Amino acid sequence: MTDIIDQQDVIELIKAELGKAELDRPEWDEPIICRVEVDLPSWLSQLAGGKAWEVYSEDEEESCVSFAMREVSAKTPKLAEVTLYHNGYAVVDVEGKALFDGSLTSGTSDWAHLTYYHADTGEKITLN
Repeated sequence: MTDIIDQQDVIELIKAELGKAELDRPEWDEPIICRVEVDLPSWLSQLAGGKAWEVYSEDEEESCVSFAMREVSAKTPKLAEVTLYHNGYAVVDVEGKALFDGSLTSGTSDWAHLTYYHADTGEKITLN
């Protein structure tokens, strides 16, 4: 999972999601957090094939989180690295070949879901 911390990026995402040209509301003057949740095994099955994938190690850095993954129940299991950046960008390499290099927040992935929270209270923001 990754957090988008730039409030303007989140406002633009919400505008796109709501399909409105303008959001001029005082409640958007409050800091919010956008959390991107990714179903890594399902996403990797879609990108690389294979029936099941598992995370076998995780490495967190200042700007990203990387997951080392392997295919389960295969005679010759494939290895993959998924890197999720805190700005919503992702890179997926399987067996050294780039299969995805782009934004998870643009609505291009069925396996990534955005959730918004008030930064000061942690209360979930529900979009209609």
